[in-house]
Amino acid sequence: MGWWDSLWSSSASADDPLRKLDPKLREFLEKESPVKYSSGGGGSSSSSSTPQPNTSQKPTESTSLIPKTSATSESSSSDKPVVPAESQFQDGRYAHLWKSYRPLAEIEAETKSDHEKLMDVLEGYKERKAQIGRAALENCALEQVDWRSCMSNPSWSERMTMCRDQVRKFEKCYMTQTRLLKALGYLQSFDQSPEVEEDIQMHADTLYHRMLKQEAEIAAAKKEGRPIPKFAPLITRPKANAATPDPELTPEQQEMLKAKLEKVAEEDRAAEEEAIRGEIRAKAEVASKVQNLWRQQELDRQMRKEKGEETMWDKIAGVFNGGGSQEKK
Repeated sequence: MGWWDSLWSSSASADDPLRKLDPKLREFLEKESPVKYSSGGGGSSSSSSTPQPNTSQKPTESTSLIPKTSATSESSSSDKPVVPAESQFQDGRYAHLWKSYRPLAEIEAETKSDHEKLMDVLEGYKERKAQIGRAALENCALEQVDWRSCMSNPSWSERMTMCRDQVRKFEKCYMTQTRLLKALGYLQSFDQSPEVEEDIQMHADTLYHRMLKQEAEIAAAKKEGRPIPKFAPLITRPKANAATPDPELTPEQQEMLKAKLEKVAEEDRAAEEEAIRGEIRAKAEVASKVQNLWRQQELDRQMRKEKGEETMWDKIAGVFNGGGSQEKK
């Protein structure tokens, strides 16, 4: 008799928003919804139907419920499903689907061959040079805009000089920014966070504009006949490796460093020297990673040999390694 209930509906049924739903749908919503709904009618009826003598038992029930609530909270926190960061629902839903999940990078790292691991290190070193160039271009964005605006809409004097001043300004910015990024240790280590790399890039841009101000002050002093002011060097120590000493330079590296510095202007030699030393440190780190890979390959080969699982490539590598060790002896 739905029409009778609609005419003479009670307050309990009127307060229940789920009263018109199908029972199966209502059961599904109560089970799957993260917010559990409890109707007001049920609570009022349960409170009204509670017998009076139970009030005398409230103290004993409250004291007995204290340890139970703490135990249930601990069990709920320990039994809460944990999902990886890749899951869209971090509240624990669909945790059973994420039990066997492994990141793709982890699986690829396990299935890579020794040659692929070595190529990853070398490709990372090559990519470092390209990223240094992109970072320098980002710091020289304003100079690049001036150059392009001059080429697209030049004045009569700029047309006669082919935007020579803008081109020189951009080239100076790009070369100096690249030099400063290398000297400060930009992308020198594979373990540096993106925040550290961004700080190094911003610091290089700050040093470049400080250098421009110093050059303007020197030019103004020369024009006015005043004594030329002296400034502290822009780079005294690489920012990214202030705690680690520089690797000792070999005689060949020292000669190469001296020859390169002779081709640079006097005011730019300090930054150029730090940039060359930064490149030497980056190459030294790549060389150490390659040596670690070779050492790990040798350990894996020895383990396979002890287990009787030596492959044909292991035998060939063992012959060459043995010959090399005998020559060293």
